[in-house]
Amino acid sequence: MTFLPIAPWPVLLVLLVAALAAVWWNPTSRTVPGESRATHWRLTAAALLLGVAAVRPAVAGEQVDTTAANLNVYFVVDTTSSIIAEDYGDERPRIEGVAADIAAIAESLPGARYSVVTFDQDARVRLPLTTDTTALDAAVETLLPESYEVSRGTSVSQAKDRLKSLLEQAAARAPERGRVVYYLGDGEQTAADPPQPFDIAKGLVNGGAVLGYGTTEGGRMKATRSRFDSTRDYIKDPATGEDARSVIGEDTLRAIAEQLGVPYVHRTSGDSIDPAVAGIDLERFGTSEEIEKQKVLARRELYWPLLIGVAGIAAWEVGAAATALLQTRRRKEARP
Repeated sequence: MTFLPIAPWPVLLVLLVAALAAVWWNPTSRTVPGESRATHWRLTAAALLLGVAAVRPAVAGEQVDTTAANLNVYFVVDTTSSIIAEDYGDERPRIEGVAADIAAIAESLPGARYSVVTFDQDARVRLPLTTDTTALDAAVETLLPESYEVSRGTSVSQAKDRLKSLLEQAAARAPERGRVVYYLGDGEQTAADPPQPFDIAKGLVNGGAVLGYGTTEGGRMKATRSRFDSTRDYIKDPATGEDARSVIGEDTLRAIAEQLGVPYVHRTSGDSIDPAVAGIDLERFGTSEEIEKQKVLARRELYWPLLIGVAGIAAWEVGAAATALLQTRRRKEARP
């Protein structure tokens, strides 16, 4: 059993002694009607329970694996209009699959540092490297596509320079840390010029995957206007006047995967994330001894059952006091 006191031991001991003294040496206990030794013992029990709860006792819980703590994980996310094409699962937007997969990867690589880079007409670092999964969740929840009204065509390799810079900086600052890249997109090239290759030195990328979303049949896209207001209208194809459809460009995605030196994985609703993380060799980024040190035991806190006991005693005393007060009033009313 372990303890994590909420205050220094001497302070807690003094407070406990003071509480017990107030219970047993209360000068009003001889004059207050209904005061009983049983009440003293209940209050003593409450004080002792609070004292024990204050030192936060706990027992060892399950083992928490943090063997990915020596990894930097970069999510490169397509936020062009096509990422909301409705052909993921049951006609849901592709971006829902992107968000689900980022969360699943983070869960599979506990303790890593995560960064999010988005691209449409420009590439932006939405989340610098952090171990805060709450910040990662917030960044993913706020992923929004660009407004189709201002879209002028986007290259699938728009983020290559920004990603290359981040990887080079990370390698210079902490060469011992692994650098994992996940590119999440549909491979649809809408810029007039062909995409430039990801000319990133293979030594800078230590794993990851290119994850592709969409179907060959394609999906319609809800129109996103200025300030990202979503409407019920769908984007129209100016050539036909019909609803435009975005189709996945798997050949383009496979080419990006080859350039980065990582596998390509097509994603559909309900797919396991295992193929995307299976190729990461955690042993490569630390000795066996170091990895074992990164495995810690969680604490199972025991203070909350003690506080429940205190609450029960308090409820008993309040009820007893209310009953005594009611009986006193009835006796007074019954007097002639």
